[in-house]
Order: sequence, then structure tokens, then C-alpha cells
Amino acid sequence: MDEQKWLETFRHRKPRLLGAGSYASFGILLPLIRVDGKPHILFEVRSQDMRRQPGEICFPGGKVDPSDQGEKEAAIRETSEELGISLDEVRDVYPLDYIITPFGTMIYPFVGRIETSPEDLQPNPAEVGEVFTVPLDDLLNDEPDIYTIDVKMHPEESFPYDRIPGGKQYEWQARKMQEVFYYHEDKVIWGLTARILHHFLSELKKNQ
Repeated sequence: MDEQKWLETFRHRKPRLLGAGSYASFGILLPLIRVDGKPHILFEVRSQDMRRQPGEICFPGGKVDPSDQGEKEAAIRETSEELGISLDEVRDVYPLDYIITPFGTMIYPFVGRIETSPEDLQPNPAEVGEVFTVPLDDLLNDEPDIYTIDVKMHPEESFPYDRIPGGKQYEWQARKMQEVFYYHEDKVIWGLTARILHHFLSELKKNQ
């Protein structure tokens, strides 16, 4: 194969995240809902029967299924299933910034409206222990606590140090992560949920 033909294989290629094929994709919805005529953000508390992260606060969402047309459709479907509402009651769904986690997942958050009242929700008890809402104005006026986590590299025992410059003294690039905490009454909102919330609120504040 000559050089020109070799390069032609890349002419119409659309770039994507390197290694994305090994990542699982999740669609998440940050739901806005009206309470007494005012905008609130709705949160779920994961059921204690859930295998992963029982009792933690989250937004509705889940893994993209083969039947979903994409991450947005997955977020809407999961919200419908978890809150016991129709697909039509999830409206005006728009993308936020996506997140690549160190755990082999790509998280695609969206913001959207829930066109019903909290009293009409019928959460799926297998997944949702309870739901609660927080006034949007309260969150906009609240400054979260932010802490720093050092992420360190720990190569496995059989790592071939003798094949890299510096050997065991090689200076691995260090990374720091921010962990965000919001508080509402007896609820602690942190982790991925707080990161998505912080991003959403920051974008709103930019345009106020």
C-alpha cells in the first residue's frame, strides 16, 4: 500500500475518544420541577436494596441500552422508569458537559423539565428509596464545600520499570480531583451528582 492510499483511510474518519469502545455510556438527567410555582431540582435517594451505592443521593439515569437512540433517550427513559411518569412528561432536555470517569464510564448529563407535580410521582421502590426537591434559588445562593483529592499512580508489581527512563524513580504525573459537597437539611449531596449540579449552577450564574 503506497503512502497516499494509506492516508486515504483517514480522510472521512470522525474522531472520537481514544479507547471509547471499552467505556460504558450513561445518560443522566438533572430534573427541574415546579413546587408551589417555583423551580426546584429533584433528587433521588437510591434504594437500600441496590447493589451499588445504596442510600446515596443521585439524579435519575442509567446505562445506555442498545434499544436507546443515544444518551439523551437513555436519560429520558430511565427518568420515566425511575419516577413512574410518562416519557412525554420529561420535556426540554438539553445537554450539559459530559464526564469521563476513572472507572471506565462516560457520563452524559442533561437538564430537563418534569411536567408534573412531586405528589404525582410514583418512584420505583426497587431503585428509589425516596425523592426530595431543593429550591433552585437556594442552590444558586449556596456556596458548596470543595475538597481536593490526590490521585496517585500505582503500577502493578510486574510493571517493567527497566524498560522506561528513570525506572522505579520515574516521576508519574500527579493529578488532583475536586470533590464537591452541597447540604440540604439532613441530606448530603456529593460525588458525581454534586459535580453535575455544580456545573449546571455555574453555567446558570454565567448568564444571570
